[in-house]
Amino acid sequence: MSNQTSRRDFLRSAVYSGVTIIVAREAWAGQLKSPNERLNIACIGVGGKGDSDSNDAARFGNIVAVCDVDDNILANALKKWPNAKPYKDYRKMFDEMGSQIDLVTVSTPDHHHALATSIALHLGKAVYCQKPLTHSIYEARYLGTLARTNKCATQMGNQGTAGDTLRANAYNVRAGVLGTPKEVHVWTNRPIWPQGGKRNSEKPVPSNLDWAHWIGPAPMRPYADGYHTFSWRGWWDFGTGALGDMACHTVNMPYMALGLRFPTSVEAWTSENNKDSYPKSSKIRFEFPATAKRPAITMWWYDGGVLPDKQLFTGGKFEDMVQDGKISDSGSLIVGSKGRLYTPGDYGDGGKFIDIDKAPDVVYPKSIGHWEELIQAVKDPTKPAMSNFPDYSGPLTETILLGNLAVWAGKKVEWDAKNLVAKNCPEVAPIIKPVYKNGYKLG
Repeated sequence: MSNQTSRRDFLRSAVYSGVTIIVAREAWAGQLKSPNERLNIACIGVGGKGDSDSNDAARFGNIVAVCDVDDNILANALKKWPNAKPYKDYRKMFDEMGSQIDLVTVSTPDHHHALATSIALHLGKAVYCQKPLTHSIYEARYLGTLARTNKCATQMGNQGTAGDTLRANAYNVRAGVLGTPKEVHVWTNRPIWPQGGKRNSEKPVPSNLDWAHWIGPAPMRPYADGYHTFSWRGWWDFGTGALGDMACHTVNMPYMALGLRFPTSVEAWTSENNKDSYPKSSKIRFEFPATAKRPAITMWWYDGGVLPDKQLFTGGKFEDMVQDGKISDSGSLIVGSKGRLYTPGDYGDGGKFIDIDKAPDVVYPKSIGHWEELIQAVKDPTKPAMSNFPDYSGPLTETILLGNLAVWAGKKVEWDAKNLVAKNCPEVAPIIKPVYKNGYKLG
């Protein structure tokens, strides 16, 4: 038996049996021979956002493998990359091609993110994973720890993080332009898919779709309309609702500005919640403890047509930005003792400081580009991407998914961030750390 085969068999046995293996990157990954060498890239999920992610990745390397459960989507990918090897099961892809891959993109429905990403990180691969990083809070913490231990270059798909305007806004707030920060309000126009209703009637599985692999680690259910390819976001088993879909974008700038990590409590008010499909609307309050750089602060989240109080958008220069009390249908507002920062839209860019004549020119870390940051990190580990898993996107995802935990609990959740425990409602433990189905295991 070859050395490569014995390594592969060990990995498959360990990951599939649920054994946690943390190994040095050098033990598995073929290292680049020089900084100029092109990367070999595997793309998991190549339809929808996965199509653009794969196209972006292809600018920096060779697409050697593509994985998707939909034959039609897979066929389209192979038209662009005919030399790539096709797969429906990413576990088989890693088993057969692990030694040939340098970087992996993960652009699947949320419930597959951690499963695919953890295998890649165990192999020491660089990973680009779409937002939110994971489907559960425990998974976000786990992937951050694993990426740091195995020294993997990582990046989450919240591309606004690389925007100079978002960074300038955040660093102005850090510099005290708004005075003492008091509260944050973030809202979205999502959901734009069906949410808050009942399951549709069972239908035959389309011939082009491998339904078993699409379900993956989630509880098995009959195929029906409203899952593949887009509306899975509204279901607890597969997605993370409006909050998970958009908060990695809309909360991103306030998060960077104020270090909105590890809240002590979260409470949600929602429309009817059947705990199968996410509610049609929600309002969520996050309480964050004081840090060395700011006092304790409250963040409010709104979705499904719920908006912040209009009184927050009155006075000062708001008269030029808000007509008849109508604010943008998504955006953020940071309220401080000296002024406010209003950023309409999804990505924390643009916007305007209210009640302040002119924000100073603040120094902030310029970006070389969202994807360029990841590729630089692959070739120079001393320069991690801003939205890397351990230091940025993992904790951001934890914060965001705590909002969904409060939605599920139906009451205020007292949160122990260090131990990932809801102190007053142990019944939510399976939402914090899921139990996988159908033979899937988190490596």
